[in-house]
Amino acid sequence: MNQLALQHITDSAYCFPVSDNEIVIRLRTAADDIKEAYIIYESKYKIAESRHQKLMTKIGTGRIYDYYSIRLKLDDTRLAYVFYLNDGENYYYFSEDGASLDYDFSKGYYNFFQYPYINEADIHHKVEWLCNSCFYQIFIDRFCIGDDNKDKSYINLKWGDKPTPKSFAGGDIKGIISKLDYIKSIGCDALYLTPIFRSPSNHKYDIVDYYDIDEHFGSKEDFKNLVEQLHKRNMRIVLDAVFNHVSERNELFQDVIKKGKDSEYFDYFVIRGDRPCKNPLNYEVFAGCDYMPKWNTSNPAVQDYLIAIALYYIQEYDIDGWRLDVSDEISHDFWRKFRKAIKSVKKDAAIIGENWHDASAYLRGDQYDSIMNYAFTKACLDYFAYNKLDATKMAQKLNDILMRNTDTVNDMMLNLLDSHDTDRFLNEVKGDKDKLYAALCLLYLFPGAPSIFYGTECYTMGGYDPDCRRCMDWDTALNKDNKAVLLLSKLSLIRKKCEFSFEGTLVNASQDGRVLILKRHGQRADAELYINQTDEVGTYNELQIAPGSFRLFADGGEIL
Repeated sequence: MNQLALQHITDSAYCFPVSDNEIVIRLRTAADDIKEAYIIYESKYKIAESRHQKLMTKIGTGRIYDYYSIRLKLDDTRLAYVFYLNDGENYYYFSEDGASLDYDFSKGYYNFFQYPYINEADIHHKVEWLCNSCFYQIFIDRFCIGDDNKDKSYINLKWGDKPTPKSFAGGDIKGIISKLDYIKSIGCDALYLTPIFRSPSNHKYDIVDYYDIDEHFGSKEDFKNLVEQLHKRNMRIVLDAVFNHVSERNELFQDVIKKGKDSEYFDYFVIRGDRPCKNPLNYEVFAGCDYMPKWNTSNPAVQDYLIAIALYYIQEYDIDGWRLDVSDEISHDFWRKFRKAIKSVKKDAAIIGENWHDASAYLRGDQYDSIMNYAFTKACLDYFAYNKLDATKMAQKLNDILMRNTDTVNDMMLNLLDSHDTDRFLNEVKGDKDKLYAALCLLYLFPGAPSIFYGTECYTMGGYDPDCRRCMDWDTALNKDNKAVLLLSKLSLIRKKCEFSFEGTLVNASQDGRVLILKRHGQRADAELYINQTDEVGTYNELQIAPGSFRLFADGGEIL
């Protein structure tokens, strides 16, 4: 047995409570290294005298590791446990001291693994609507013009032409309201909007006034109407929280420019010197942009200022959550305080971070609920677009991604193929619609909530920003024969019919290495997806999948 590969960490993605008397325990081993994994457990005050032993389930194989898991229902949540591993030749105990051929339970209090007690405050509860939603992301300026009476003098992009960084096409909040029934018809029941606040740019990530709706998009009344119309349709809305940085035109930063260290807001920013200077730049900014100074989110006054904004939009407009821009550059201390404030006024408000990398430190139930799952995005690109992964390696990659986080978090991840910050997925697969259809099936069946970037359903192409932010092609979107629209509607119905949860998810590949297999267990029905991206027929048991195609089964029958 490869003891170097063994890993278990208490109070982490390897050990986490899911209710007041249930806990999930995971174990990592080398791939194909052991035959069986058991857990031996009991109350830490009783384990010396009596013990329970249960077989763990192998839930996935990654690039170099296997993962085992078990969900325990406990009478006493003061849990002590060790693992009991069979490598085909010997049985080993695995405790905090490592692997051994024998184990003295009478002295176990020195080295057994333990979860000392399940406290209610430490349980990361699911935001159920987030788990079950299908998101539609809208870059507002390019979606739809709904207000024909507004001042259009700022518009400098003809609808449908390629955008530049300075383009304004005129999309607005009334345009979104006019298309809510369309969005609902394709199966999407949650909106994620890029920023709506007063800003000089088309993207609005350089915010001047957080409390003002940008005049290009509409009024506070328009936004209030949007939220009300969404909720009437049993739909939700998540706004973009830009709390890492702000526009240099913001009144607080302007006060610092005028008064320097004499400004009461000087410590709201990170400035090296007596006042902000651009040449040489002496204050922290976002991504080298000297017009977007960075907030000092370790300052309690800044924390209160930004949290008040987040609470205002929940209490005044009843929004359903926040997507947190550049969230990994903001202090953990701020996000812990932010979460407590948000959840105290709306318990089921979703908190979704923009972390492109492993965010496990933020996903322990004290900060975010989930993140935008760009690791899934990259895996899909490597598999469908770049030919870097075959079916076996893709399955391994997806399993490794899933094992970064708890079951709770996996069910809430915001999964996406592309966004306003990436090349369009269809662009990456060189316009291959069959690859897009297969990727959409994987997106909708993978644990978490799928997010569609507006225009995906009308085959919008585009490279990196700003090209990915092209205008919505409404003629194609509303074509009754549009296959992508029909597919999204069908996939949404499958998700709602099955009511998936992470538990019971299996990702693997066929023995011939050609077919990627995703099996999902649902509360009401199960589903299975088979994808073959090779040039040869793939076989799984007696099932054949044609080259470059997929097959989807749900509720006991073939759907696609």
